[in-house]
Amino acid sequence: MKLLAFDTSTELISIAVTRAVDGVARVWQHTGAGGAQASSALIPAIEALMAEADLKFGELDAIAFGRGPGSFTGLRTACAVAQGLGFGAGVPLLPVDTLLALAEEARAQHVPPQAAWRVLALLDARMDELYAAHYAYEGGAWTLREDYRLLKPEGLRLLDAQALAGNVFAEYGERLPAPPELPCWPALPSAAAMLRLAPWLLAAGHAVPAEQALPHYIRDKVAKTTLERAAEKAGN
Repeated sequence: MKLLAFDTSTELISIAVTRAVDGVARVWQHTGAGGAQASSALIPAIEALMAEADLKFGELDAIAFGRGPGSFTGLRTACAVAQGLGFGAGVPLLPVDTLLALAEEARAQHVPPQAAWRVLALLDARMDELYAAHYAYEGGAWTLREDYRLLKPEGLRLLDAQALAGNVFAEYGERLPAPPELPCWPALPSAAAMLRLAPWLLAAGHAVPAEQALPHYIRDKVAKTTLERAAEKAGN
């Protein structure tokens, strides 16, 4: 398949393109600074990678993007760019959950290819909270075992996870209720992981037309109110 994938849900931009060359699938990747730079850097980086792969947008089978949860600005940027490219090229879009892409990235780095595996995918949500989702991998497919949650680090439920994966350990590691023997693997959602997920997600019917591609927000606000900050300060 000819696929483009990108994610701007964290502090990094991750982009990947794949197509077959002489019958062998090749992948081109780019990683760069995200955050406030994502809106200006994403499109030029995509165009450069597509040119490197010698692909035109109209030749793509689908465009995958990280739909969230994650940075509000990053999610809006990824969705807007995906919609624009999808409309312009007449290509279906594949919204990919960022925690699923994170789980897949950790699996590819640490787990034997065909092994069944259960993981808690964790993403820093700022404001002293994290996003969490419990996934199981078996037979080449992922299952969401418990839906996405926004919670304090102390509120994490381990369930039957065999590992934790994410970008929360430096900030919240001592507050996570995890035994020392449970592996904690640093990981971020990557565009390469989204490319590996794409054939399965497309076969399962998750592709949508551009006008139906939307971000997936968990938190309904991005900042604490004045009263909340005052109450927190008084409590401290």
